[in-house]
Amino acid sequence: MYSREEVKQLKETFWTRFGQYMALNNSADGEKINWVNYRTGIKNLRFKMEADKRLSLIAIEWSHRDLSMRKLMMEQFEEYKTILTAILGEEWIWDLEMEDEQGKSVSMIYMTMEGKSIFKQEDWPDLISFFKPRLIALDEFWCDAQYGFEIFKS
Repeated sequence: MYSREEVKQLKETFWTRFGQYMALNNSADGEKINWVNYRTGIKNLRFKMEADKRLSLIAIEWSHRDLSMRKLMMEQFEEYKTILTAILGEEWIWDLEMEDEQGKSVSMIYMTMEGKSIFKQEDWPDLISFFKPRLIALDEFWCDAQYGFEIFKS
């Protein structure tokens, strides 16, 4: 069992190394980018990556408090679903209503991987292989699709 401080340190080390590894890649529009803290430019909309001892997740998450606003954004994503799926090369899970780790209502389009632990350094290559191509694909998608979401800026 790891102490709270050890858990924090291992996660920090993984995400720092992942960020350094990803820094070798520019965004789809050729710019330098902070891959670990990807900025979409839309309030309450982010690309999220998580990993723990059993499950890893990569997602597009939007967290507007108003369900009707989340529904509108879901409808907008559905307009782009064919493009998103083609770029990702796989079907992701679409969930309008779920709770995040703080119990807050959010909407997500996501993919998970089970069986790899952020607490085992021997699993880190598999975690990186899970996150990297999907994050690059999300960036490629967002470089084109972001203009269709400008109505949600504010």
